[in-house]
Amino acid sequence: MKIARFEYQGQLTFGILDEEEKVYVKLAGDPLYLGYETLDERIPIDQVQLQSPVLPRSKVIGFGRNYAEHANELGNEAAEVPMMFLKPNTSVIGPRHPIVLPPQSERVDHEAELAVVIGQVARNVPAADAGQVIFGYTIANDVTARDLQKSDGQWARAKGFDSFCPLGPIIETDFDPSRGRITAEVNGELRQEGDLSQMITSVAKLVEYASSVFTLLPGDIILTGTPAGVGPLAKGDTVTCTIEGIGSLSNPVTAR
Repeated sequence: MKIARFEYQGQLTFGILDEEEKVYVKLAGDPLYLGYETLDERIPIDQVQLQSPVLPRSKVIGFGRNYAEHANELGNEAAEVPMMFLKPNTSVIGPRHPIVLPPQSERVDHEAELAVVIGQVARNVPAADAGQVIFGYTIANDVTARDLQKSDGQWARAKGFDSFCPLGPIIETDFDPSRGRITAEVNGELRQEGDLSQMITSVAKLVEYASSVFTLLPGDIILTGTPAGVGPLAKGDTVTCTIEGIGSLSNPVTAR
């Protein structure tokens, strides 16, 4: 099931995508909290403005160096123990919303990632039970000010600017995170290409690790790492992250 959050006739609305009819079946409310009660309204997909499919009320949890080739391209060792960081929920934007390059950085990179959407309060979840607390999956771009990441020595500023966490276009509730092609293109040029099977630490193990530290809340996002090929963004670019089975997330790039 593909769940979208969108603006329609001036209101934020949730809907289930009907790909054959090219419409969204309107939901009574946020399915994270109210379930999948549908209404008698079908909204054409070309009449909506997609928003981030979820707006985390608590936190975005990231994991770095979870693909060996990406770690190597930046001169780092792959993470034997998950390397965890946080992004503020104010960094989240939706499809087609602009990534804004901050004046503090001279090098801002794209990072295509699979994002896990948590569906319930969860603490100390064994990997074998991780599926029970996952609501679904979406696409993320873990935008990173690479120069600030290096100079600061910790990643809060480099990964935390407003607009540095595009999410979308939908949440796929029926998805196998163990495999699937993942790519990033900039202005139509392929930059990143990998497969979810290349993750060093699996989605289930990441949920286990994160929930051993934080209580996970409905709507929390877990970013699972990026494959090799990260590269800089410039004003006027359009970056498109794609995951087989979920869709594509595109954002223009602008500057302050």
